[in-house]
Amino acid sequence: MRRRMRGVAVAAIALTSVMTMAACAKDTGGSGNNSNTGSGAACEYATPPTASATSSTSAANGDKVDASALKIGLAYDIGGRGDASFNDSAAAGLDKAIADMGVKKENTRELSAAPNEDESAKQTRLRQLAGEGFNPIIGVGFAYAESLKVVAPEFPDVKFALVDGTVEGATNVTPLLFAEHEGSFLAGVIAAYQSKKCHVGFVGGVEIPLIQKFEAGYAQGAKAAAPNIKVESKYITPAGDFSGFQDAPKGQEAAKGQIDAGADVIYQAAGASGKGVFSAAKQGNVLAIGVDADQYNQATVADTKDVIVSSMLKRVDVAVYDFVAAVAKNDLSSLPKVFDLKSDGVGYATSGGKIDAKLQEILEGYKAQIIEGKISVKDTP
Repeated sequence: MRRRMRGVAVAAIALTSVMTMAACAKDTGGSGNNSNTGSGAACEYATPPTASATSSTSAANGDKVDASALKIGLAYDIGGRGDASFNDSAAAGLDKAIADMGVKKENTRELSAAPNEDESAKQTRLRQLAGEGFNPIIGVGFAYAESLKVVAPEFPDVKFALVDGTVEGATNVTPLLFAEHEGSFLAGVIAAYQSKKCHVGFVGGVEIPLIQKFEAGYAQGAKAAAPNIKVESKYITPAGDFSGFQDAPKGQEAAKGQIDAGADVIYQAAGASGKGVFSAAKQGNVLAIGVDADQYNQATVADTKDVIVSSMLKRVDVAVYDFVAAVAKNDLSSLPKVFDLKSDGVGYATSGGKIDAKLQEILEGYKAQIIEGKISVKDTP
């Protein structure tokens, strides 16, 4: 995946008019919560913000980074490489480091978690990598937080990173955090403009605060675009049962329920279970929005890519790549505190040609307002 230029400077943002509350056709009232009922007719839209002129500058250092001396370990979350989502995005960052920075393939190791495995298994995985001389080591997913509390102090000279989490007091663990709610806001805008029924859905893998960030931003974005749109939400498994990230049949079942209820655009944040969401969308002749990676271009979901209108890009690939580069340069301070819209750490994909120039202009207007702080995106439903 080609790495995007980071550091976007947005200039001269103007609102064409104050956002007006507009109801879906034949739908009256509406309190702005998830109980709103769509009418089955196309949405009427609030007046979107407009970015009049934008310019992009690169904050990236063009100097060649030599990471050939590094031995890099990746401890994946459940699903591992091939999940067409979160883990694959991390893998893409490693692949790019191999291609760009001289990392030797034989000096990398990738290990994966099992669903609902015991905490000791994660500790063993991390100790194995550290004991074999891998440095840096990246824990792909917040599920490694507790294990890193124990293992990181045992290997003080090893530089660890943790995607989606922090480890208090562990000075050798770098958090790689994201503003998923900001990217999901834009996914909600896309869903509203693609819906023919003013009725959209969200399928989350596991009902935990991290995935609720996706739901919260998505619902807020959809309602900013079409205030009385109906938003369905469904989680595959409750907190504590992480099989929801690796159960495509249950993902398909959850999406089918929303489609049967009238939703015609489904956004999923469900890891490998998202493959089932795409299958349900294809069978139901509706659209879907992917997550983490540009899923339209993922080989493992190629048979359903025609329903993927966009993907919310959570640039785990960028974070992994940048962390490796920072370690190679011995300058971890160069990393952003949060990979957000401003740092191009989240965004949206346009593969597949379903997002035309007009919608992209609308999306860039909302994006600019978020970056400017004129729209504050909620991170809880």
